[in-house]
Formats: sequence, structure tokens, C-alpha cells
Amino acid sequence: MISANNVTLRIGKKALFEDVNIKFTEGNCYGLIGANGAGKSTFLKILSGQLEPTSGDVVITPGQRLSFLQQDHFKYDAFTVLDTVIMGNRRLYEIMKEKDAIYAKEDFSDEDGIRASELEAEFADMDGWNAESDAATMLNGLGIPTEEHYTMMADLQGALKVKVLLAQALFGNPDVLLLDEPTNHLDLDAIAWLEEFLISFENTVIVVSHDRYFLNKVCTNIADIDYGKIQLYAGNYDFWYESSQLLVKQMKEANKKKEEKIKELQEFISRFSANASKSKQATSRKKALEKIELEEIRPSSRKYPYIDFRPSREIGNEVLTVDGISKTIDGVKILDNVSFIAGHDDKIAFVGGNELAKTTLFKILAGEMEPDSGTYKWGVTTSQSYFPKDNTEIFQNDYIIVDWLTQYSEIKDATYVRGFLGRMLFAGEDGVKKMRVLSGGEKVRVLLSRMMIQASNVLILDEPTDHLDMESITALNNGLIKFPGVILFASRDHQVVQTTANRIIEFLPDGTFIDKVSTYDEYLENDEMARKRQVYSMSVNDEDDN
Repeated sequence: MISANNVTLRIGKKALFEDVNIKFTEGNCYGLIGANGAGKSTFLKILSGQLEPTSGDVVITPGQRLSFLQQDHFKYDAFTVLDTVIMGNRRLYEIMKEKDAIYAKEDFSDEDGIRASELEAEFADMDGWNAESDAATMLNGLGIPTEEHYTMMADLQGALKVKVLLAQALFGNPDVLLLDEPTNHLDLDAIAWLEEFLISFENTVIVVSHDRYFLNKVCTNIADIDYGKIQLYAGNYDFWYESSQLLVKQMKEANKKKEEKIKELQEFISRFSANASKSKQATSRKKALEKIELEEIRPSSRKYPYIDFRPSREIGNEVLTVDGISKTIDGVKILDNVSFIAGHDDKIAFVGGNELAKTTLFKILAGEMEPDSGTYKWGVTTSQSYFPKDNTEIFQNDYIIVDWLTQYSEIKDATYVRGFLGRMLFAGEDGVKKMRVLSGGEKVRVLLSRMMIQASNVLILDEPTDHLDMESITALNNGLIKFPGVILFASRDHQVVQTTANRIIEFLPDGTFIDKVSTYDEYLENDEMARKRQVYSMSVNDEDDN
């Protein structure tokens, strides 16, 4: 168990948290939610001891081990992947290294033998003999193949490092597990593995995530940060949303009844306060009026952008024909003879762990890269808007937002363009921010503003939910569901894929693909059944061989 007692954190004169009292108990998974800037990551740092509160304290049950997801991707560059994972249990790792050092001595003394014996006993108590196999199982589950387990961390790509650090946090069955955005940079298969791990995990988990499906799947409770306080709700994210909305609705209805009663009492007092025969009744009503208190309904710190893609032209029957596209990059075949036809009702989700294949195809279809072979053809009625996964170059300029966005608008009017920015929460002076100083979330909202103002009837989106808060993801999800045109997209957000797509194309590691008309959940269910059939078939064949 871990608890925060009267925790306050002040940054200058502003109190980010004030007198927070909350207890996180064993066997529960808590989703820590709140608007961007509410202090979710900061609160996790306070719980983990990385940050001292202004006042109050954090208490963890004596003898329990706390583990958290490291954010420094370069901290373990001098270690192998496997050692990095095992370092998640610091004491176990120290024992392993001390044992190795003792056994490597040429002049092994009696004292060394006694110390080695003590270490071996502690090592066995900590299930040390299974440490390497347990670490390897986690790495494999997250999609890091066995041949990479002895690679140096410095030689891994960023996305793989994130997976290793996640395995490190999960390793060794910690008593308290703190995870800050654990699904970032994970493919959907790795997210599914993590969901199952956390569902089976029997200790305390506190997780920050913008992935609504993930929170619904793993959380038993929601801890909502708003107004500088943390309110605890039983249930998953959807239950929190419904109950919090219901609570506000009930408070508003209660206030409305109170306001009607106040008006009635005030009218009586005004009419009869000067009437001698009614003076006692008027006095009684004055006392009743003084006792009525309206519920304080403070505006939430959450802000939802308004995302609405409205094509300026209806799309025809001929949309897109892709014929035999192949592409090799740095000697590796990324796309291998990819062919498909997109119809005017298609919303296609491109899934699978081969992220480079998806990005490469989108770049080709957006005209930013040439295929080695094969062709593609857009229908004459189509117009395309492209959201790139890597937007670094787009923002390396000295434009202010409103001037940059005006380039893409048919109506060259600053007021008109500011209307789109206002919908995306760029109010007032925010519209004159320079492009190069924007945060990750702001950059995404600017690019979505461009897509809205272009009014295209085909949207190509490569991981558009990266860097967005939950409110913006919800708004984007709703905008995609309502969009009447064609969508080609890749997203790690399960709920976005499930509620938007009516067709799934999965890229396999070798650059080939599977194309199915179905929802994402139906696709996963059929894929799981296929895997089970394959495993069953292999086991039957093994029995036949024996």
C-alpha cells in the first residue's frame, strides 16, 4: 500500500496540489487522469520519491518495493538489454554482480566462501535462478526478440529502448508499480501484452495514460486530478466519465431547485415583509432563505477542442488504386508488392508491428516518396490531407501559427483562420506563437487545424494521437467517426481504431500484408482463433511424430 498524506506542492505562488489525501491499496490498478498540466506526472514523481512535496508526506508499507517506469532513455546505455531489465530489482542485480565478482577471484578465501554462501541464500529467496528467463519472457512479450537480449542499450532504437525500460519496471513483481504513459511508442500487440500483464498483476498499480481503451481494460479505480485535488472513483475510465458527468448534472439540477425556492422565498418576503399580519411568516422565510446554499460547481480544467473535418467536395466511386508497390530502404524490403483498392466508404486502419511499412506507404501515397516499383492512382474527385508521423521539419520555421495556416486556406482572412485555431484551443495571443516553439500537443493541434481548413475528402493520418491529451483524442475520435469521406490511418489507440475503421490492413514483418473487411475487435478475435488453430495443429503434428 502507498498513501499521500496532506500533500501540497507549490510552484512559485501557484499550488499544483493542496492537502491531497489518498490511499492506493493492494490488488487495485488506479488510472491517474487529468487535463494536460494538471500534474499527473508530477504526482507520480512525488509518490516515487523523485520529487519532494512542499508539505505532507508519502508513506509506503515497510518492506515493500516500489518500481517506476524510467523516462531517461540513455541512462542504461552502458548495459546490455537483459541486465537493464534485471536492474529493475536493484537488490537482486547487486547480488548477482557481487557473486560473479567473488567467484571470479583467483585467491578465493574462507571469508569469500562465507559471503558467497550468504549471497546464494538471499539469491534463492529472491527466485534469482529464474531472473534471466523471467526477463527474457517479458522482453519477448513486448516484441523484443531473443537475439537482441544481449545487445547494448546504446545500440537500440528509441522505440525498443522504451520497451526495455517498461520490462525493467515490471520485472521482479514489485509491490507498488508506477507507470507514466507506458503505452507510448508501443505497437498494438505490445499494448495487448501489457494489458494482460496488468490484469493479472496482484499488487498495486498507478498508471498515467491517454489511451481510454487501455484504462478501461486494466483499471479498477480512477484517480481524477482537477481543481488541485484528487478525487477517487471506483471503476474504469468509462464508469468515471459517466459518474462524474452524472454528479455535475445532479448538482446543477439541485441548484436549479434551490434557485427556484430562493426566488419563491424572496418574492414572499418582498410582498409581505411590511404586512403586520404576515411579518412572522416573512421572518421565518428570511431564516429559511439564509440556510439555502448553492453547490459550488467550478469549471473543470479540462478543455475539449472541436474537431470537424468537412470536405468541400463529395467523393466519387473511384478513390485509390494501389498496384504492386514495393520499396526497399537501406537494403531492407519495407513494402513487398502491395496492392489494394480503396472504395468511397472505406475507413482503413493499417496495423501491425511493422511501423516503417505503414509510414513508408503513407509517404508514397502523399507524394513525399517514390516507390521502387508499382503504381498508385487517386480518383479525379479526390483531394488528400496528410498528417505525418514525424513533423519536425514542418515546424522548423519562423512563421507565426496564423500566418502559416493561412497558406492552406482558400479564404486568406486572418479572422477566418483564427476561427479554426480557436476551435483547437489556440485562443487570443496563442495564435501569434511561433511555429518552432510549440509543444508536441500544440503541433498536433496545428496540423489537425490544417487538415480541417483544407477540407479534403481523403484523410491520411500516421499516428495522430501521439502527444495529445485524452480530451483532444476524444475530440479527434469523434471527428473521424463523423467524417463522410475516406480515411487511411495508423494509430496505437485501440478505441480510435475500433470505432473508426471498417477495414483492416495488417503489415507483416516481411513487408507483405493481410487485408480484411471488419472492425478491429473482430479482426483480433479471428486472428487469435487462427493462432490457436495453428498452435493446436502444431501440437497434433508433434504427437503424430511421436
